[in-house]
Amino acid sequence: MFSDPETIVPYFGLTDGNVVADFGAGSGHYSIALAKRVGNNGRVYAIDIQKDLLSRLETEVKQAGGARNIHIIWGDVEKSGGTKLADSSVDFVLMANTLFQSTARYSIALEARRILRPGGQVAVIDWADSFNNLGPIAEQIASPDEVKVIFAQAGFVFDKDFPAGEHHYGLLFRKQDKVQ
Repeated sequence: MFSDPETIVPYFGLTDGNVVADFGAGSGHYSIALAKRVGNNGRVYAIDIQKDLLSRLETEVKQAGGARNIHIIWGDVEKSGGTKLADSSVDFVLMANTLFQSTARYSIALEARRILRPGGQVAVIDWADSFNNLGPIAEQIASPDEVKVIFAQAGFVFDKDFPAGEHHYGLLFRKQDKVQ
């Protein structure tokens, strides 16, 4: 793995009791780190469209003694309502290595906006480059500038960059109360 959830998650400023959605959770490396951060009073929704990866996460959680604050959801973050979460129900959304896999990036940003509470935040971690095909092909890369434009159009303000590993970038956005 090229980005280390245990060293990155502290940059998000999450506290005990926060409710988090992990878009494109995959096998759950970030979900597990997020669950530790938000504690037993918090909740992490691990959302992915790939059932096999969610099954792997479920197995890993059970083997680790069962993190009761991780809730696995088979859902499609590219569709409005696809996360199966209520409007304004989460404090924080993580998108780690999610945007490069999609051509519906604006739709994903809108779904994050829908489920976030006022002032909620989104962290985007994605590939900075193809790195001679170590990462995704160049055409799949969502550049930081492109991501900033998409999220601004979806009603977010850019807060800050954060370190996300040698081959990735990290961007933090905050939901605006009203879209300009």
